[in-house]
Amino acid sequence: MYSKGAVFQPEVIALMKSVLDDAAMMLPEGKRTSAMKAQIASHILACAAKGERDPLALRTAALSATVDSTHYSHDISPERRVV
Repeated sequence: MYSKGAVFQPEVIALMKSVLDDAAMMLPEGKRTSAMKAQIASHILACAAKGERDPLALRTAALSATVDSTHYSHDISPERRVV
């Protein structure tokens, strides 16, 4: 999903970790699995590899892609989908 060979500076890695933590907290507690976090992380890496550094944009893209590709979208209230 992300560009193989992408190199991230330590501050970008910290940013991505923070975005991942924030995104995971937006999921229903029962859906905060390692597999779901890995999927979100993959989307964050893909966006960051393309140059995105805005935390809100990274989180929005990752959650949107994750929700769209799973059957969990009905578990997230509309209020929580607006990130």
